[in-house]
Amino acid sequence: MAVLLAIYLVAVAQYALVLIGTGSGIGVALGVALAVLPVIGTWLLIAEITFVLRGERLVERLGSEGGLPVDDLPRLPSGRPDPEAADKQFPAYQAEVERDPESWRAWLRLALAYDASADYKRARWATRHAIRLARGA
Repeated sequence: MAVLLAIYLVAVAQYALVLIGTGSGIGVALGVALAVLPVIGTWLLIAEITFVLRGERLVERLGSEGGLPVDDLPRLPSGRPDPEAADKQFPAYQAEVERDPESWRAWLRLALAYDASADYKRARWATRHAIRLARGA
């Protein structure tokens, strides 16, 4: 998906250059406005890839330490954990973060619990927080 987005961003940038090259006032204005999109898109793509790589490194590190939660949740037909069963285990991970709010390990386990509960927005937020804490450690 990232490769397709990169190809799209290159195509948009090329089209912006074509519009700027027309020399007409409207063409140049549209080209400059269009040139902003690849810059923003590239920045977002790099930020997303960086987030994924840092998160994966933390999960691997936690796994090598033996700190990953046991994944014994029942599964839906899609293969995802059953959110209702995950919700029942969630308070334990939340309590761990409340006991030690400066632990990136606790925040990462909480992020995994959010993910299992299908709360992806909070899972990303908790993962970002774990990354920040790990960088400061």
